[in-house]
Formats: sequence, structure tokens, C-alpha cells
Amino acid sequence: MDKARLRKRWLALHLWIGLPLGALLALLGVTGSALVFYLELDRWLNPAIQVPVRTEAAPAGAQVSPQQVLQRLRTAYPDLTGPWRIELPDGASSPVMVRYQRPPERAGRAFAPRMVTLNPQTLEITSDRYWGDFLATWLYDLHYTLLWDGVGRTVVGWLGVAMVLSLLSGLWLWWPSRQRLGAALRPELRPGPVRRTYDLHVLPGVYAWIGLLLLAVTGVGLAWPDATRAVMGAPAASGSLPEARSAPPNGSMAAALMSLDAAMTVAQREFPQADVRWIESSGSQGEPIVLRLHQSFEPGRRFPQTRVWVDPFTGELLARRDPAQQGSAETVLAWLHPLHNAEILGLPGRLLYAVLGLLPLLAWATGLLRWRQKRRARRKSINPTSV
Repeated sequence: MDKARLRKRWLALHLWIGLPLGALLALLGVTGSALVFYLELDRWLNPAIQVPVRTEAAPAGAQVSPQQVLQRLRTAYPDLTGPWRIELPDGASSPVMVRYQRPPERAGRAFAPRMVTLNPQTLEITSDRYWGDFLATWLYDLHYTLLWDGVGRTVVGWLGVAMVLSLLSGLWLWWPSRQRLGAALRPELRPGPVRRTYDLHVLPGVYAWIGLLLLAVTGVGLAWPDATRAVMGAPAASGSLPEARSAPPNGSMAAALMSLDAAMTVAQREFPQADVRWIESSGSQGEPIVLRLHQSFEPGRRFPQTRVWVDPFTGELLARRDPAQQGSAETVLAWLHPLHNAEILGLPGRLLYAVLGLLPLLAWATGLLRWRQKRRARRKSINPTSV
């Protein structure tokens, strides 16, 4: 196939991805830019959640007793007898964030936990909401599922594939000869509406090409977790989870359950250098207590992969999962989320990602304008007197 015909096919691919799907890709980009600061956005919109910083600040989470948090929740919500997931504060102004994964009020929804925040100093409940009912989580659902639950995740995955194809075709169409490479990379907008539109469409995408490709690929991996695991040969995420080995003694199950503080001690014995980030309590079915800890080499601090399962009645260690001993496929999968939301890159990286997320909108707008310019020029060349 000659180069002209090949270029025509690449152009058709680029065009028919960009025109019908560009608006959706722009939507994912803009919502992604906002979600880079997901927690900060929620606290800014809901200042009651923010914890007043003490003059003499204690280490993050040091003053929080998970067992006292659980007792406060059991008192406030006596009908919710299942497990609570407690996320410990990760900063002086951070609240305790808690989830009740499957509230009866949201039965039928794929993911709509009850979200509660508490002041770690007083254990005052500062917010009580459902996932999807407030802006930060609504934006998350829009970005992750297009507000369409499981089907939406599949669609978002295909949009990520379309983004990859658009980036590849766009780079191929732009790629200049070796002699023109320096001029093509020069950061300037040429005069004239047609050239300026072209430069605005091309240059940001070329400069940010690697970052945009990284966002697209990691986005596909997060949207299709089971398929990604299968392709990489990683075990299923839900496979071989331990169950409690002992039965509760006669009497009250609540009284028989070990405290979460004691369970945290068991976990820290296994991983003495790790920070406990999440604790999932047992519930009315005697589920194991599950702890998630962060080790210094893990890329994601908020959702680390180090886990410990503890029997809620005996305190026996049921299982442990150490990312240091996992395979290469699991290691790659652990990097997807912190790479996609820029957690691993710190504040400068998050700011950069917030800008990157706006580029699909710019590309769609300038691409649409460029298409209209070409269409107008084509009509004028066919019938000059009609324009």
C-alpha cells in the first residue's frame, strides 16, 4: 500500500474516532481533572468535614482508636450490623472516613456504600451520605461508569481503547520528516485561523502524548479489571479469601468479638514497618477482620495491597498478603490506580494531570473546527459561487 493511501486510512480512523467519540473522551478528561483532587474537592465543598488542626499536632492517626470509632458507629446506626470499613486519617486535617458497603437503602446498586465521616478528636459524626448523592462521588461515577453501573464500565473501557487508537493515529499523521522535526516541535502558533487551529490541535497532543497514552492504558486496566488480570496471568481478585475458623461462644456475638485495636496489633506484628490504613470490622455473620497496610515501597498509599485477615473471636492470623512476594503481574496491577490518579507523582504530578485531563476537550473542539474548515474549503472548491 502506497503512503498516500495509508495516510488516507489513518486519517479516516482518526476522524471517525474523534468526531463521534470526542465529546465522551472530553467528558472523561474533564471529570478526571477534577477527580485528581477528589478528596480536597469534597472537603472544600463540605467544610464541616475538615478537622481543625491542633496547635500541638499528633502524628497522623495516632490519636484514633478504631474500636472507639466502631463503637460510635454501632451506637449511631444500630440497624447496620454488618462490617464497617474504617479509613484512618492520613493528615492533621483529615477525618476518619467510613463506609458501610451494602446499605439496604441502596439494594440493587452495584456500588453505593453509606459514607460517614467522623472528627478523629471527638468522634463527632460530621457527614452521613450515600455514594453518588454528593458531587465528588457523582463525578467519580460519571468518570468511571458514565452513571451506568457495570455496562458503563465496559463502555468506558472501550473509550479508553478508542483513545489509544486516536493517539496512535494522530501521532502517525503528524510525524514529520527528520529535516522538519525541529520546526514541527517548535512551540508557536502560526498566523491564520486554519494554521492556528491545526497547531492548537496538534502541538498539545504531541507534547503530552506519553502522559495521555499512560492515562488511556491505565484507564482501560481499571475499567476492565477482570480482563486485565486474565491477560496478565494474575489470579482473580476475589479468589481464596479466608473465612473465620472459629465459632462465637455462647452468648452475645458482639461481646465475643475481639477489639479492632487488638486486631491492629496482630497486623502490625506481621508488618512492623507498615502503616495501617484501613480496617474492616467483623459483623453479624462473624466475618474476619481485614486490615490493609501500606509499606514504603508500595505506589498507592490510600489503597495499598498489603493485607491481613484476623479471626474475630480468637485473634488468630488467618492469612496475610505481602506485595513484596507477589508476581510481576500483580505488581503491575498495583501501579494502575496510583498512576492513573497521579497519587504516586505527588502534588506537581497531580497538577500536571489536571492540565492533561483538559487536553481531550481542546483536541475535540479544535478537531471539530478543523473538520468544518476542511468541509467549507471543499465546498468552495467544488462550487465557488455558492460560498
